[in-house]
Amino acid sequence: MKLIIDNANINDIRSMYEYFPMDGVTCNPTILAKEKRPPYEVLKEIRDFIEEGELHVQVLSDLADGMVEEAYKIRKELGDDTFIKIPTTKEGLKAIRILAAAGINVTATAIYTQMQAFLAAKAGAQYVAPYINRIDNLGSDGVRTAKEIHDMFRNYGFKTEVLAASFKNSRQVITLCEYGIGATTISPDVLDLLIKNDSVTAALNVFRKDFEKVCGKGKTMLDCG
Repeated sequence: MKLIIDNANINDIRSMYEYFPMDGVTCNPTILAKEKRPPYEVLKEIRDFIEEGELHVQVLSDLADGMVEEAYKIRKELGDDTFIKIPTTKEGLKAIRILAAAGINVTATAIYTQMQAFLAAKAGAQYVAPYINRIDNLGSDGVRTAKEIHDMFRNYGFKTEVLAASFKNSRQVITLCEYGIGATTISPDVLDLLIKNDSVTAALNVFRKDFEKVCGKGKTMLDCG
């Protein structure tokens, strides 16, 4: 399963890349706006840092023609391998078909239902991004929805992968990883939860205290004699 950061802050991205085996960055207009800087300035900084990693950038237009025009502008500024995030509306499906036919990487976003995902995949999207926590907040089951989309794609032989998004806890990520979901896009705070464990910290403290009883405080295998 690919791990992609859902963030546009270069310091957060650098920190996550330092510790985690990351595969790229996604962002949306709200995430970009938080940086309070010109969007392409932020995105070019991210692109330069992640180099070959995937970069997913969302369009703003409501109509297909505008979405397509934005897609070409994004690719011109950030590179042809950039994934264009297209909202899965009626106009969005039209844009996905046009872009996919031109060989452009498309991530269908704002997925809340299985049929949205099916139609986006059939239109040619390489990824579909179901919003796990937002689906939960509507009274449905986001993890189950992502699993059913994954199964649907396998049943029909689609090459499209699920890029699960909008998580509130690490358990959701773990469950989808166990199921074989292709990719997840995760905020830095949830990424940290994937590795944070008080039991691990307690065990390491015991190891250190036992070692220091023999070798002295602050000693390691470098200077224990």
